[in-house]
Amino acid sequence: MITYSIIQKSQLESAKRIDAEYYQPEYLELKSRLLSTGLYQLWGSIEGKFITGPFGSEFNVDNYVENTQFRYVRGKDVKEFFLLENDNVYIPYKDFERLKKYSLKENDILISVVGTIGCSVLVSTSSLPSIFSCKSTAFRSSKIDPYYFLTYLNSRYGKKLLERNIRGAVQTGINMDDLKSLPIFIPAKEKQEKVASFVKSAEIEHNKSKKLYSDSENLLLEELGLKDFQVNDDLAYVVNLFDVKSAHRCDAEYFQPRYKLIEQKLINNFGAKRIKELEFINVTTGQYSEEYINRVIGKPYIRGTDLTNGTVEIGNLVYIDPSRQIPSKKAREGDVVVTRVGTIGISARLPREVEGGTISDNLIRLRFPEEKVNSYYVSLFFNTVGSQLMIRESRGSVQARLNQETLKEIALPILPKPTQQKIADLVRRSHDARRRSKELLEQAKKEVERLIENRTS
Repeated sequence: MITYSIIQKSQLESAKRIDAEYYQPEYLELKSRLLSTGLYQLWGSIEGKFITGPFGSEFNVDNYVENTQFRYVRGKDVKEFFLLENDNVYIPYKDFERLKKYSLKENDILISVVGTIGCSVLVSTSSLPSIFSCKSTAFRSSKIDPYYFLTYLNSRYGKKLLERNIRGAVQTGINMDDLKSLPIFIPAKEKQEKVASFVKSAEIEHNKSKKLYSDSENLLLEELGLKDFQVNDDLAYVVNLFDVKSAHRCDAEYFQPRYKLIEQKLINNFGAKRIKELEFINVTTGQYSEEYINRVIGKPYIRGTDLTNGTVEIGNLVYIDPSRQIPSKKAREGDVVVTRVGTIGISARLPREVEGGTISDNLIRLRFPEEKVNSYYVSLFFNTVGSQLMIRESRGSVQARLNQETLKEIALPILPKPTQQKIADLVRRSHDARRRSKELLEQAKKEVERLIENRTS
């Protein structure tokens, strides 16, 4: 069905936009409803400070380090409400000091303006000290409740009206003037506080989820005798020619002593077997697709970017046409997937919500009977010790890759069932707290939308 809008020439001139996308009926309807409330201000008129991130030339990403506390927040870390925490990167102290004018503060609003556009987070103390990249813009203000403001930006009204302002063809983005011209719905203080209360409760559940997941990681490492396990990376080490020929590898990283020591510890102390020796585990890759459709008629398409803290971020999913699904690539609750391209070794246990969906081709899927080994336990192992061994097995210089056969070389220790269950219970409780947090955030967004629509009815 064709949709269209009739626009006056004067409107074109004032907006300085002639692309049809900008004048979609949905955008016009949402803006009309919002303006008719009379309770709004343009973002640029709210007292506060906009801060743009440093250009890429000011910091080389090759300079990431592991032994500092100074976080570098990338555009891909900015999602709805909370920063991603499963793939943090850090910078040296000298770079942090040099770029200190871009440092974030508690209660800053950070919004993605390049790439995946329009996601907004509230900066918390747990993410500090940190600076952010040029793919985001920060807003600092004491004149509006930050929890309410965050919710409005992530609501249907905030997201869609931000989406309306996207510019560019190859690389899309939103500029500062677009942000400043965004209308912000500002209800009475007590109504802002009600919305904020949902988000604060969600934040508590979110932090509880992170703590439980961290506890599960620590328990696993303790059981494997790898808690605080340290191996110095020697500048030089000797490898036999026989080992080079057997591995079909001659890169120094593959033969780092720490990998061999970890693997020997798992095999000698816990009887770990390589996945290729565990006949009950079926390993396959997923299906390629770049054509997405509406979620109402589509099936979930699970990508590497959807995986976080051992589960799937349901709100980030895209959907594909069910008629194009390959049956052997369909998802089942309890499947374990790992990323095989880019950031290697991020893993998740697939939840019930994605059953019947499709695994993308940048994932490897492991399917096995739950009575043989606990799926929560396997996913957690891959996200901790296993990910290091997968990085070792990956190949490629420009972009690292892992395939099915190299994944099968990973040694998987199968701990006693009671131990697996104890670890799995912590992971499950973490996922439950995360789910409660998501539900509270949805309530907050719906409350903002209800406030707007009640003013216009």
